Amino acid sequence: MKTIDRHPPRSEEPIWWSLFGAGGSWFAMMTPITVLLLGVLVPLGLLSPDYLNYERVHAFASSWVGALLILGSIILPLWHAMHRLHHGTHDLKLRLGRAGKVACYGFAALVSLLSQWLLMHL
Repeated sequence: MKTIDRHPPRSEEPIWWSLFGAGGSWFAMMTPITVLLLGVLVPLGLLSPDYLNYERVHAFASSWVGALLILGSIILPLWHAMHRLHHGTHDLKLRLGRAGKVACYGFAALVSLLSQWLLMHL
């Protein structure tokens, strides 16, 4: 009979899986709204392009709510995609090991930090 290890080694996987889930949820909820507004309503003339003039968009991006929405739209789906890519390499039997994990999650972290820095210096 096999015994249960009551003190298994700690894993960082819950962090990556939570970012994966948050990114997938964000993408599923926010992308259809964005496509509807920018890809359907504006081209059909149902929403005035004046709503998307530079001053309004800049004011929105400069507000804390706008900045959070923009960052969420960039960062969360990116973490989702990088987690999927990392686990996809396992499915393809590419033995990348720690280097693959560092490459995927390091890229997501780098782009996340760069996005925050660029948005702060608007």
